[in-house]
Amino acid sequence: MSYTLIALSMVIVSLLLDVFFLKVKLVTRRVFWVSYAIVLVFQLLTNWWLTSRNIVMYNSDAIIGIRIASAPVEDLAFGFSLILSVLTIWIYQEKR
Repeated sequence: MSYTLIALSMVIVSLLLDVFFLKVKLVTRRVFWVSYAIVLVFQLLTNWWLTSRNIVMYNSDAIIGIRIASAPVEDLAFGFSLILSVLTIWIYQEKR
């Protein structure tokens, strides 16, 4: 299974978890997108630093090849799913 497929699958799973299963619906809130934008800036900086120095390297057969800040675009999808899932579960647990 490629990193692209895993990253896209995790985005779908995290969206389903947020909107349909736990019904937190973070993706419909402006505060989530503002928070995610802040996280995204630091994710891009970190990805750039790690990949441009070959600290982290990716198999070109496992990614589609599009890079942002020197890291594969799949990293953005995977990072999005991690942030959304963690915040969704956190808010869900807080409400219980």
